Amino acid sequence: MKKLLLFSFILLLANVALKAQSDANSRLYELRTYYVPEGKMENLLNRFRQHSLKLFYKHNMRAEGFWIPLDNKDNKLVYLMSYPSREAREKSWKDFFDDKEWKKVKAESEKEGTLVAKVESVFLKTTDFSPNNLKSVGDRVFELRTYKATTDHLPNLLSRFRDHTVKLFENYGMTNIIYWTPTDKEQGSDDMLIYFLTHKTKEAGLASFKAFGGSAEWQAVRKASEEKAGGSLTVFVKSEYMMPTDFSPIK
Repeated sequence: MKKLLLFSFILLLANVALKAQSDANSRLYELRTYYVPEGKMENLLNRFRQHSLKLFYKHNMRAEGFWIPLDNKDNKLVYLMSYPSREAREKSWKDFFDDKEWKKVKAESEKEGTLVAKVESVFLKTTDFSPNNLKSVGDRVFELRTYKATTDHLPNLLSRFRDHTVKLFENYGMTNIIYWTPTDKEQGSDDMLIYFLTHKTKEAGLASFKAFGGSAEWQAVRKASEEKAGGSLTVFVKSEYMMPTDFSPIK
């Protein structure tokens, strides 16, 4: 009897995990970057902390995480939203902007000037190998990495990550969080890979990548994949280390 109950419990946990994974894979993600006028960052963070988050949830939007770059020379805030679909996203943002409470909050918070100078937004879908590891554990830094693949080689790059790179990252002390490609052609659906890793510290992340890059296994994988493709799989790789805000759902 006890064995049967234990098996049933394990099966239940597995079903819950599968449902969570399926939900994450079916959602539309939006990575938003706000460029903030000098001296206005704390005002913007307070607006999110005290008002915007509550209004997001009111209008059926899921805030996944908020981050500030460690080297914030561009004075920006990066955050991640998700929605059931593009149509749901459009309706939710329309309802948000039409909300009387939001209009009042915006007007009061911007009496001495706008809090956002520019907004950038990228729509994303998870890859088939994304772990969708959005649990909050704290005491770590996030690394946002963006790859532009060489012409026609995004499938080769994704295969290399799927078959080798993701596992090698874990072997060298890095935690895979989530992997995406853009949904829209004009934003890079044909040639962009965007993902999050976490590390204990930035220094730990740099050390992990140094060890990873110098490993014989990675060198062999890279050589084989580039020989098969007839050249490099990437045009550029961009890395940015960030800390979650105090109100970020994921830390």
